[in-house]
Amino acid sequence: MKRYILLGTLFCSVLLSAEELKIVADAFTANEKAGYTVFKGNVHIKKGHDELNASKVEVFIDKDRTPTKYIADGAASFFIKTEDNSTYQGKAQRVVFLPLDQEYRFHGNVHLKQIDQQKQIDGEEVVVNIKKGTATAKGAKKQPVIMIFNLPEEKKQ
Repeated sequence: MKRYILLGTLFCSVLLSAEELKIVADAFTANEKAGYTVFKGNVHIKKGHDELNASKVEVFIDKDRTPTKYIADGAASFFIKTEDNSTYQGKAQRVVFLPLDQEYRFHGNVHLKQIDQQKQIDGEEVVVNIKKGTATAKGAKKQPVIMIFNLPEEKKQ
């Protein structure tokens, strides 16, 4: 199936902000009146340093054509670099990004690594708010949240 690259085309004004956003997928469907676009099959999104890969991504826009929500489903993997240069890498079954709130919601078998701080969170649901600098996590019924981080060695006196 032919892959589509939406760059500088019809959706340019919908999906671009200060940085270029590039979406590559096997297919897409758009409904401008309803305010959403669906990308399916080998979806790869890149904006600045951030990357998202999934089987399906839905993009929702408001009446001013500003993206308000991204939903990625199907073994999503991602790389995120924040304004304070923190870097996150991981995977989840579903990723929801709310750009106006700068909040990422990861659902289903979440593995999230904060590379620069050498921290890792595994759980069923993890929420990271870049604007507020907060994170929360929940485990599944029989699987607790696991957080792994490296402590600096204590200096012997």
